Amino acid sequence: MPPVIGILHPGAMGASIAASAQNSGSTVYWASEGRSVDTASRATRANLQDVGSVAALCRTCEIILSVCPPAAAEAQANDVLALGFRGLYVDMNAIAPARVLRIAETMHTHGTRFVSGSVIGGPAWKPNNTWLYLSGADAEEVATCFSAGPLETAVLGEDITKATALKMCFAAYTKGTTALLSAVMAAAEGLGVRADLERQWSRGGSTFAEESARNVQQVTAKAWRFSGEMEEIATTFSSVGIPDGFHLAAAEIYERMAFFKGADPLPPLEQILAALLKSSSLSSTD
Repeated sequence: MPPVIGILHPGAMGASIAASAQNSGSTVYWASEGRSVDTASRATRANLQDVGSVAALCRTCEIILSVCPPAAAEAQANDVLALGFRGLYVDMNAIAPARVLRIAETMHTHGTRFVSGSVIGGPAWKPNNTWLYLSGADAEEVATCFSAGPLETAVLGEDITKATALKMCFAAYTKGTTALLSAVMAAAEGLGVRADLERQWSRGGSTFAEESARNVQQVTAKAWRFSGEMEEIATTFSSVGIPDGFHLAAAEIYERMAFFKGADPLPPLEQILAALLKSSSLSSTD
């Protein structure tokens, strides 16, 4: 029989992961207590079963999945342990290997099995688009929970840090370069040469200027999450002797964009650059 699975606070990504578990035969539960209307709507659309509280989730489920902002990952794991969960806990968050090790050790001390996972890609609604990397002694067991897809899985072995280390390196480039691009465009704006820079980028028929503006606008919706992820990457780099300053700066770039969380439609580029420059003449509230 497929395991009974609980997912903590399903966001856009978590709801899609839950859908793959359902496709593979599992019943998936969540806890609505204290959660937002938006989260409840996502859970309803994903046909998740509501048990009310996290305490009830811990009593009901064999496997619990954690998909949350990086800063909340460790506290969330500790909360589940405090409620007596002794099944299999899967942390799918973008956190540094050192943090994964701390969580794993705490889980082991309490007799709870632990697998580290990392998600690369957007919400998993189509095959071959989103990969869940897993590491730990029970990683294969977790992978079978998603065998029907569309979420793809790959097991990296028993070293509990491998999955999150891969995520840190992957996001260091993809999200790090977007932060750098945002900083470049804001600096050009502040120096009065953005139009000249865009003309240079457009020479030879290149569409890089338009693509850059679109990338900066699109990242604003998730920037509030990416700030913490950049800090985790900085910690990861420092642990192997790589300077952490670039990603600490990227964290600040995303923090300055956090104001735009949930903006619909996407904010104008000028407002975003003003927020990055902390300009009083072009307020992001205009």
